Amino acid sequence: MHHKTERHTSHSRRMPLLTLLTLFLLAPTLTQAQWDIQESHTTASLRGLANVGGGVAWASGTDGTVLRTEDGGYLWQGCAIPPGAEKLDFRGIQAFDENTAIVMSSGKGDLSRLYKTTDGCRTWKLIFTNPDKEGFWDALRLEPPQHFYNSRGELGATKYPGVLIGDPVDGKFVIYTTQDAGDTWLPWNASDPKHHAEAQRDESLFAASNSTLSNIGGNGPFVFVTGGKGGSHLYVDELHSKFFDRGLWSALTATKLPLPSSETAGAFSVFARKTPTLPFTDLMIVGGDYSKPDESRGTAVFLPGSTHATSPDTIAATTSPHGYRSAVAYDEKTKTWITVGPNGTDISRDDGKNWSPLKPTTSEPPDADKNWNALSLPFVVGPKGRIGKLRGDALKP
Repeated sequence: MHHKTERHTSHSRRMPLLTLLTLFLLAPTLTQAQWDIQESHTTASLRGLANVGGGVAWASGTDGTVLRTEDGGYLWQGCAIPPGAEKLDFRGIQAFDENTAIVMSSGKGDLSRLYKTTDGCRTWKLIFTNPDKEGFWDALRLEPPQHFYNSRGELGATKYPGVLIGDPVDGKFVIYTTQDAGDTWLPWNASDPKHHAEAQRDESLFAASNSTLSNIGGNGPFVFVTGGKGGSHLYVDELHSKFFDRGLWSALTATKLPLPSSETAGAFSVFARKTPTLPFTDLMIVGGDYSKPDESRGTAVFLPGSTHATSPDTIAATTSPHGYRSAVAYDEKTKTWITVGPNGTDISRDDGKNWSPLKPTTSEPPDADKNWNALSLPFVVGPKGRIGKLRGDALKP
């Protein structure tokens, strides 16, 4: 690159000034534009994010904060604070449309709660409070309505499945499921010991971006990732039943992940990329150590279409994201993985083998790439009310 620049400079001394100016204006930039910073009208730390589509997206954070946009982020509107939630930390949010959403707070015991709105967040209903004083909820995932046919080919009941997961209590991960869009939550086969998700000693989940939990196959089953001193693992259901059905689930199996292990380290986010040969779904997992945000070692691992197996292949990145990462997503249009964290944004076009930083252009704020917590493309959120929207040309090769 330097040699080409030197030759161009030598040749340019003989070129007219107007020609040089024209070439300069037409020359491609070496960096790409990325996040358009948006006005959130809040200073809350944002970690919950759900893009519904059609210009509708929701975000949530500290101090009972919930935000909503109906115009692609041009205007973010503050929602009414749910009753009694003024001091709650809303780490996760899931939405069905512009009117309906469920928000999850994270905290010890009854500080973990679920609220639901069906009128565009003008009013909220408390639908579930953590019954375990030692519990702590980490992630919430609900799916759009699922329709299925019975054995006679008739359209059966519509289900609105979802799953809620929390840190281990008495050595077992806390898991609840719903079949009715979150109105009712029941323990995940608590009466059957073989269905318990046994945790390693000192193992836990991180509620950094509401993305330690994902689903594969479009309507279940779910997978989740962990960290802590007990190690980083991927948990996958063996049976691959549908609709998060409590009566059909088999035991969960754990796969060790090549990510760091400490109280502040492990896997922080998993994203399931649907493939044409379901349920052979690709998984990308990112993480690291949030107390060492600039440490790049052990921050990404890829599992290629083998999550159904009891021992999936894990492929650690050759060139890792350049720091701890709290969220990851996939852009189908450009076939690009994107991951974010406190110190920047990285992308990969080779399924996580090599990651490269996505840097701001000279016309963007110098920190446009950093200080992010959660992704739901094209949106991203972070501390102090920070919201960004990915520009349409940001991921073009």
